[in-house]
Amino acid sequence: MSSGHFQEFEDEYLEMMYQFYEKDPDSRVRTGDLAEALRVTPASTTEMVQRLAIKGFLDYVPYKGSSLTEQGLIHGKKMKRRHRLAEVLLEHLPFDGNQHSTACRLEHAIDDDLEVALTIYLDNPVKDPSGTKIPSMSSDIEERVTKLNSGLSSLANLAVGSSGVVKIIALGKLDTDLVKQFNITIGDMVSKTGDSSYQCNDSDIQLHDDIAAKMIISQ
Repeated sequence: MSSGHFQEFEDEYLEMMYQFYEKDPDSRVRTGDLAEALRVTPASTTEMVQRLAIKGFLDYVPYKGSSLTEQGLIHGKKMKRRHRLAEVLLEHLPFDGNQHSTACRLEHAIDDDLEVALTIYLDNPVKDPSGTKIPSMSSDIEERVTKLNSGLSSLANLAVGSSGVVKIIALGKLDTDLVKQFNITIGDMVSKTGDSSYQCNDSDIQLHDDIAAKMIISQ
């Protein structure tokens, strides 16, 4: 791919092509439809489509439209996954801005290392905040996530009588404030004493499963 802002344009085109692919994997995308979806001119879209075809990302047939090659499908899927991971991340933050447009900017800053970290931190979400399916991770990313996830589990899945060290707290602001009231922080040892019952720092705690599921521990 290119570098800098021009690569971001290429990323946006391939991500949008993947969005069309999600709806109908077997159809070509007409240049006019792609231009309308991206809110750019047909002329600039034709130029970019031809450029991406030369690079091997698109199969372009004049007057019939474009489809993703295997290389293009891999890249478009990756960008769409990173966009939706960014939306899930923003959902966990006290963020009042435009979630979609901000995720569009964030996705270009997410490299493989950060995708691995976000996948683990967010507990590999399968849907974005709107309920849309998040594309699966690539085999390379999955291998790294599996390796790093070894020994990690959610607090909710901890067996009664077992203990673990808190590694990640992937909660929204209100839930995070609630957990702080219990003096649970990263690095604390938490023991499960019963269904939804825990002990931390010599205090007995009741945590709803929805909250405990977003707290990652190592055993």
